[in-house]
Amino acid sequence: MDDIDRQIVALLVEDARRSYGDVGRRVALSAPAVKRRVDRLRASGAIEGFTAVLDHGALGAGTEALVELFFAPGILLDEVTERLAQQPEVVEAWSVTGDADAIARVRVADARALEQLIMLLQRDGSVVRTRSQIVLSRLVARGRS
Repeated sequence: MDDIDRQIVALLVEDARRSYGDVGRRVALSAPAVKRRVDRLRASGAIEGFTAVLDHGALGAGTEALVELFFAPGILLDEVTERLAQQPEVVEAWSVTGDADAIARVRVADARALEQLIMLLQRDGSVVRTRSQIVLSRLVARGRS
């Protein structure tokens, strides 16, 4: 990845709907040259895709939380992954080091909905305990919501 590729990526992170012509004008390349570079960046995996940035509050999910998950002994990561993937409120989830086995970033309507989601995750016994932090405000955001 060279400096022009980095400029192209920065412009697309800022607004993924930019045309190749607009990007080209900003980096002094033709639209077809920008398209070739974007295609190469996608093929290499440097650009995974393009997405819409949502205002979750406007969509009715104004509460964001990080939920630490503690698994029951013998529970495999794949089992919890499948369970989390079934919940539309789970935006992202990671396996982590430290006390918790995993952390899920969730978007829900309010504290009551968060409580219901946590109870649902604990219902079958694979998650024996959780610890949650409700996000008060976003301090830094780079390219994703």
